[in-house]
Amino acid sequence: MTNRPVHHPEPPLSVTVERYLEAVFYIEGEGEAVHASRLAEWLGVSQPTVGAMLQRMAADGLVRILPSKVVTLTARGQQLAAQIVRRHRIAERWLTDVVGLDWAAADDEASRLEHALSDDVAERLFVLIGKPHSCPHGNPIPGVDAPRGPERPLSSLAAGERSKVRRISEVAEHEAPDLLRFLGEHGFRIGIDVEATSVSRGAGTFTARVAGKDVPMSLDVAGKVWIDA
Repeated sequence: MTNRPVHHPEPPLSVTVERYLEAVFYIEGEGEAVHASRLAEWLGVSQPTVGAMLQRMAADGLVRILPSKVVTLTARGQQLAAQIVRRHRIAERWLTDVVGLDWAAADDEASRLEHALSDDVAERLFVLIGKPHSCPHGNPIPGVDAPRGPERPLSSLAAGERSKVRRISEVAEHEAPDLLRFLGEHGFRIGIDVEATSVSRGAGTFTARVAGKDVPMSLDVAGKVWIDA
């Protein structure tokens, strides 16, 4: 009898490792270089804790730590991170479209559900809610092939210029839940028309007209709202 190799299923990732993978995925998605200090800020832990975890993840083939100290996902790490983000965004859409939560509450709940949902259940939910292209904040669901045109931050508009809201920054979505509430309470939605009515780059202030109302904010906040270019 020929002995055949036995294939054992890969053990599930810990919630902590999933959070690290997700954080690197999101930060890279915003065009930032990922450093241990940035991950410590994002995850709310100490830099030595991050350093130790990254060394373990590098040994497991999930991340690379470059000589410049920049952290990148390996092909395997990228695939696993995309699965986590996919579960999160599918859960968000179900929570907003079916359960009726607002986009801030949905993000908070989905941050817990993403670690509990299996990929199989997530796929069933995805079909149930009509195979959406994006999460409630306009960010694409990994694995969904949808055309995306050029975009730019709202803060780039000059006074009098108009556009449409495309998405809310990953950073705002995961680091500043109060910002999501602020935007939602002032009428910001994906696809809504927006106009810059007052811009003071020296003072760092920006006013946008949304749904007929002027909404004052900082330039930093306006930079976390992405619009059609």
